[in-house]
Amino acid sequence: MNQHNWMEPKVPKWGYSITELDPDKTIKASGRELRVSPKHAREVCKTIKGMKLDQAKEYLQQVMAKQKPVPFRRHKKKVGHKHGMQKAFAGRYPVKAAQKILKVLEGAEANAEYRGLDAERLRIVHASAYPGMKIKRYIERAFGRSTPRFKTLCHVELVLEEVEGT
Repeated sequence: MNQHNWMEPKVPKWGYSITELDPDKTIKASGRELRVSPKHAREVCKTIKGMKLDQAKEYLQQVMAKQKPVPFRRHKKKVGHKHGMQKAFAGRYPVKAAQKILKVLEGAEANAEYRGLDAERLRIVHASAYPGMKIKRYIERAFGRSTPRFKTLCHVELVLEEVEGT
C-alpha cells in the first residue's frame, strides 16, 4: 500500500532543457523562479552563449556598470539604438537580469572547482531563460474595481563545457 503523507511539501523536480551531456566535462547551474524579466534574461543569455567563463563574467559586470549594452534582437520595439554594437542596433542595459545571471554563473564556477575542472577553459555551451510562474496581485481602484498587477518569474539554465587547448 502506498503511504503518502499529505503534510509533506511538494518539491518540484527541475530538469534541464538540454540533454545528452558528457558529465565528466560539463557543469550545470540553474536559477529557478528568479524575479527578473524573462525577456531581458533571454537576451542576456543569448549574448553570453558561446563566451568563455571569464569573458562572460567581465561582460556582465560591464553591463551592470552600463558600459556595454546587451543587443536586443527579439524584444526590440521602441528600444533605442546603442553605440558600439555589432549585428544589432537596438540595445539596453538590463542590470537586474545581468546581476542574477552573474550569480548563476558564479555558482557554475563553484561547481566546476568542486568537480576539479579548470575554470580557465570553461565555455558556455547552453544558456537559456524562460518564464516561470506568475505572482498574481491586484491593485484596488475606485468604484469597487481592481487592476491586475502580475509578475512573471524566470528560470535561467547555464551549461559550461571544458574545452581543449587554450
